[in-house]
Amino acid sequence: MKHVWVVAAAVVLTACGGGQQANFSEPTDRLEVVSWWVSPSEHPAFEVLLNTFKEDNPDIDVIDGSIAGGGGSNVQVALAERLRAGNPPDVWQTFLGSSLRAWVDAGEVADASDVYTDDDLRSTLPPTLLEAATYNDKQWGVPTGSHRGNVLWFNMNVLRETGVTVPGPDYTTEAFIGDLAKVSAKGRTPLCLGGKDRFTATELFENTLLGVIGTDGFDNVADDKFDWRGPQLKEALTQYGQIVSQADPGAGGLTWDAAAKKLATGGCAFLSMNDSVYGELEANKAVEGKDFGYVPYPGTSGAYLAIVDTFVVSSDAPDGVNAMEFLETVADPETSLAFNKVKGSVPVFNDVDVASLPAYQQQASKSLWEDKILLSITHGELLPTGFQQGLYDAVATFVQSKNQDAFIDTLQNSVVVPISGR
Repeated sequence: MKHVWVVAAAVVLTACGGGQQANFSEPTDRLEVVSWWVSPSEHPAFEVLLNTFKEDNPDIDVIDGSIAGGGGSNVQVALAERLRAGNPPDVWQTFLGSSLRAWVDAGEVADASDVYTDDDLRSTLPPTLLEAATYNDKQWGVPTGSHRGNVLWFNMNVLRETGVTVPGPDYTTEAFIGDLAKVSAKGRTPLCLGGKDRFTATELFENTLLGVIGTDGFDNVADDKFDWRGPQLKEALTQYGQIVSQADPGAGGLTWDAAAKKLATGGCAFLSMNDSVYGELEANKAVEGKDFGYVPYPGTSGAYLAIVDTFVVSSDAPDGVNAMEFLETVADPETSLAFNKVKGSVPVFNDVDVASLPAYQQQASKSLWEDKILLSITHGELLPTGFQQGLYDAVATFVQSKNQDAFIDTLQNSVVVPISGR
């Protein structure tokens, strides 16, 4: 999914020249795939990929390398240790954009361009995502699907019980903040948050920032032209402070999927997180349109904030032939449909027919292909790891202090390169 710090890129990846054209020629009888997908909706989706590969390659022993805990950060720690020891898994999970480029710059991942050629993937991906998968004119990983980050979820029963009107597509931030207060006044929890996983508070901030600055402002962020001390940032922090102050008092003890379960079972009114939440709502038997609903996060209609899980092959994969075959499995249209249906994400290849997907996923797919695609800061796609970590620290500081200057100073002091607007 969606929710891991790219610590391995900072910890183990000492630049050694940028990606490799690995020579995989000897077939083996095993394959190891490392993932952070362990939740009630995520792991069954991961098993779709593994089981499909097994069906096509029954003589190969497929090792499920899923590692639980830490919102995905435990995977990165284990991966860092293995890479240092010269014992890499064959395949592991990352994100497009900056995250992928960090692995390439370190020479740790193999060129996957042949998979793109064999399956004609370059013509089926949205141009923005193809660009994010491409570095030095080559492609380095195959995406499984895309989660939309800028979504606001709500429990329809709680809204009804607290007298709050169900949000529509033009829902505003002002209305959202007002509705949080209405829910609180009725003695119910306004906002769920899986604060045990640090990415959740940062996603909420990223959505709030996007709602203030719009897609043009997000382009300025990507181009290092955004003023991180300016009035738009301060407006976003003001809104964010009002919103996060209504979060579940027990948020610090909840993982992201536990927060989604709490929304599903009526423990809160709202939750803003990427649509990994959808799979968890379904896993907890909540019914779309009856128990829960969704709108684009206020102010972000017309944007699709993409969080694109991607598998890469180690340049030193012990089972490289099988690893590349696994990427072919990920790219297969039938497999892609089956995987994304369970995962709650949407296929990123336009040769996949999404007509059989539930209403939410069809709507999200429509947004992917019609709205402006943006890459996520929270998930290390848009900007380098240093900035990503600086934002995590700044958000955490602000959540504790509600001090805008503390946010700005923490961000400035956390990043290696001075931020714009200093």
